[in-house]
Amino acid sequence: MSPDQYCQQKAVASGSSFYYAFLFLPPERRRAITALYAFCREVDDVVDDGFDPQLAATKLDWWRAEIGNLYAGRPQHPVTRALQPALAKYGLAAERLHDIIAGMAMDLGQRRYLDFAALERYCHLAAGVVGLLAAGIFGYRDPRTLEYARTLGIAFQLTNIIRDVGEDARKDRIYLPLEDLRRFGVTANDILHTRNTEPFRRLMQFQAKRAEAYYERAYALLPAADRRAQRPGLVMAAIYRALLAEIGRDGYRVLTHRTSLTPLRKFWIAWKTWVLA
Repeated sequence: MSPDQYCQQKAVASGSSFYYAFLFLPPERRRAITALYAFCREVDDVVDDGFDPQLAATKLDWWRAEIGNLYAGRPQHPVTRALQPALAKYGLAAERLHDIIAGMAMDLGQRRYLDFAALERYCHLAAGVVGLLAAGIFGYRDPRTLEYARTLGIAFQLTNIIRDVGEDARKDRIYLPLEDLRRFGVTANDILHTRNTEPFRRLMQFQAKRAEAYYERAYALLPAADRRAQRPGLVMAAIYRALLAEIGRDGYRVLTHRTSLTPLRKFWIAWKTWVLA
């Protein structure tokens, strides 16, 4: 199996909405963004699959060293070997790959966030930085596009947090800011014990409105000159916003259910957005 095939398999197996956004890209850009996505999946899996925080930290250290190998021209892992041709062509900075790992490392030691400022910092590292790298791969002329991409990445992460509240709670992780819980009269124990109360639903409506505000902010930041090049991000946004709406229609039952869209619906949204964007 070639490095590119490894990354493609990683993307397909995840069932992520990101995969559908890559389908219509030219082959070279598609290979680059798929390799970046596979890198993110690899380091994220280290944290999500690891029950031993010390072992997970050691594995993340290995990935930090592998980034050094990558930029020194001697990558070892299939993902970094697939990513190597894209480094210079699309301006992928080592610092941003290290930032992604820093975001993953936060999950090893931090299970609660006091306020939204702290959560936004996490979202920037875990997803906003990915948006910055992806914008380079998709192509842009106006530097303002980078702030669009970063903001959109944060919107994606906020959507993931809403979708995964129950799944994260089973790992003793609560990404909803504690200041928001207090505001709506919800306790951490309510979430950990899956108490789907009316105050909890109001809390989730508030989180969904915040995520929607980030999508709207991102759209407003995207320069018209780069809109066509950045269509993959717009495809992802359309899919994620459809997911967010579906979660709302389902009554925000995120403590016990994981809402998802069918592959056919994702493909339809992707095609329609690509054609009309």
